[in-house]
Amino acid sequence: MSGLRQRMREWLALRVAMLARAGQDAADRRTLPRFANTPSNLHIESPRRIINAGHIHIGDDVSLGPGCMLNALRRYPGPFMRGAPEVEQQTFEPSIRLGSRVSATGYLTIGAAESVTIEDDALLASHIFISDNLHGMGSVDLPYKYQPLDRIAPVVIGRGCWIGEHVVVMPGVTIGEMSVVGAGSIVTKSLPPRTVAVGSPARVIKQWSDEQGGWIAA
Repeated sequence: MSGLRQRMREWLALRVAMLARAGQDAADRRTLPRFANTPSNLHIESPRRIINAGHIHIGDDVSLGPGCMLNALRRYPGPFMRGAPEVEQQTFEPSIRLGSRVSATGYLTIGAAESVTIEDDALLASHIFISDNLHGMGSVDLPYKYQPLDRIAPVVIGRGCWIGEHVVVMPGVTIGEMSVVGAGSIVTKSLPPRTVAVGSPARVIKQWSDEQGGWIAA
């Protein structure tokens, strides 16, 4: 009899957890902001931070895990920097575009002053940072967070790419389609399609050979 009661308690606990999860998923869907388009079957788990959603275009069947930040930067410094010194404000017309069936485990950060594009079917692990801009370093008298954004250049992650854990993608980088970037890499230069790159800075170590039907050393 005690065994039956234990199984009943476990079943009830599981049902409550499933109902709570379903409720959270429904709340996540209802509280999504208005994007530049109307994607179908979009799931972005909370907590999340989405800034200037009207400059963000998302394809269908996209799934982003918790802790993501999508920041389409319209001006810098922004209103969040209360008490900042008087500096010239930059203005931008940013674009963030996620293709269809893009998925990210969680804690994805994308910052765009010009353009960040992630094409269809890209697979992103957790704690990935992608930015098309850097903080300026033109002075050592003014804290870097108040200096004009610098090195602004579009970023593209190609169709079907796999980006590993804790990868950083720098401004001006294009990662060619069906490429793989290993965990912990910092991508400072563009990568050709169908390659495997690792390291800091990332370098190509393998490339796909149609002739051999597999990966070969670069």
